Amino acid sequence: MGRLIGGGVLLLLSLFMLLGFFQSGVALGAPTTIFALLIAVGVPGAAGVALLAGKLGYRKQLAGRKEQLRLQTLDAEILRLAGKHNGKLTLVEVVSELAITPETAKQALDAMHGRELAEIEITESGVLVYAFHDVQRVGEKPHSKGILDA
Repeated sequence: MGRLIGGGVLLLLSLFMLLGFFQSGVALGAPTTIFALLIAVGVPGAAGVALLAGKLGYRKQLAGRKEQLRLQTLDAEILRLAGKHNGKLTLVEVVSELAITPETAKQALDAMHGRELAEIEITESGVLVYAFHDVQRVGEKPHSKGILDA
């Protein structure tokens, strides 16, 4: 909030100084007048714009972080759910257990398939099943070996 107010005040100050220059009657073509105009109007104006742009850019960045966190949380919940269902999930299971829309669930599952976290299988009746092979093989963890030992 402080950046927003500060940026607005600096822009108003810059506008006030610009109006003052036009009302003063000085020759605007003189180099010293142009230099004074840049300092008195340009510096506060640029600082005000920078403060406002920084504030608005921060909101966009924060919104992007929130969306990324939401997607990561959804992925974690889907993987947890896959662990409860022996590494295989259908769209209906995800929707019913996580209380999300079918569109959101489909996008999340397809994104996980795109990142090769899940493979798509199909039942004889045509139902898509997302198989999470790493989740299915978590039980093999105690019997793991070093890469060079395998």
